[in-house]
Amino acid sequence: MKNIILFGAPGAGKGTQAGLLAEKFDLIHLSTGEMLRREVSQGTPLGMRVKGIMERGDLVGDDIVVNLIAKALDNGRNELLDEWDELRLRRACGIGPDDPLPEKPQPSIIYDGFPRTVQQCQMLEFLFQKKQRKLDCVISIDVPQEELVRRIHERALISNRSDDTEDVIRHRLEEYEDKTRPVLDYYKVSGRLVMVDGSGEISETNTRLCQVLQYVLAQ
Repeated sequence: MKNIILFGAPGAGKGTQAGLLAEKFDLIHLSTGEMLRREVSQGTPLGMRVKGIMERGDLVGDDIVVNLIAKALDNGRNELLDEWDELRLRRACGIGPDDPLPEKPQPSIIYDGFPRTVQQCQMLEFLFQKKQRKLDCVISIDVPQEELVRRIHERALISNRSDDTEDVIRHRLEEYEDKTRPVLDYYKVSGRLVMVDGSGEISETNTRLCQVLQYVLAQ
């Protein structure tokens, strides 16, 4: 059971790469951005609370985001851990459809879009202690600023996301520099940070990430 954070600025490709890695390595993909957008689209009380925050490009409060992660870890076997299903478990263990199942192992998780502040890093450590988990690695996708802007503008042309307007894009990048980039220094001190070149094609970045992840999962 591993816990891996995929880190990067807006436009670095975290969501795309996390999805590809989850599929390749049988990881659970927890995206706080997707969870929050789902709450907004469903019109839940939480969604109504964070809708305006996200549309402005502000960071959602630390307590809200950490509670989402805590809920996912508590209740994931009914909803967010559905990729770790019975069929896959039987295939992995080489047992037939009528044979009794062994106890399910704790799946490894890749976290996308979290943590985004140093306080969230500290809250995550406290949460992991309670859940008897530990953080194994933080992989940061490094992309030049001008490339980030180009990618976000390109995505805005084909997406329906309300947080992909010109003003919001600029504000999100400012929020990243001010509040999220310090997370890199926080994890660099701990020795758990690995930087990966995220420039170039998706497949090129994915190859580099796979090399790192293969090493982490083998430990």
